[in-house]
Amino acid sequence: MRNFFGVIYYLFARHLPHYTMFYSLGLYKIRYFVASRMLKKCGLRNKFGQRALIGSGENISIGNDSSIGKDCVINYVNIGSNVMMGDRVIFYASNHKFDNLKIPMTKQGMEKPRMLNIDDDVWLGAFSIILPSCHYIGQGAIIGAGSVVTKDVPPYAIVGGNPAKILKYRNE
Repeated sequence: MRNFFGVIYYLFARHLPHYTMFYSLGLYKIRYFVASRMLKKCGLRNKFGQRALIGSGENISIGNDSSIGKDCVINYVNIGSNVMMGDRVIFYASNHKFDNLKIPMTKQGMEKPRMLNIDDDVWLGAFSIILPSCHYIGQGAIIGAGSVVTKDVPPYAIVGGNPAKILKYRNE
């Protein structure tokens, strides 16, 4: 059944207008309905942005009241509740192997995908990139727009830059 909803999502639902457009028509609810049937676990009242790529959905869990922005690319992630995600956020779950100098990198294959865990109440700014070396983004963290996150982010940290560094904590 998950494959059926995957076909519906990629052929139809992902192309519906973004949830901020025609909000009163409730078209975003169609995308939510279809996407929620694809995911491993999907809470209530989530919003999926227009053209978001969610793979087959079998490696994605999402809590309640979270949003995935337009044109996001996500896979191998556990997303908590009340997570805000800007447009074009990308999660990379694996990297190319490159250890053997005697074999071209193109022939070495890929590492095993790694799961990313995002706690509750996190804000990922637009155009952020989360690399496979990051496994955890703590509760209440803020990822600045355009940041390249290369390592775990502690709770309530505000990070930004390339590579992303802690700028301050929300309680300061």
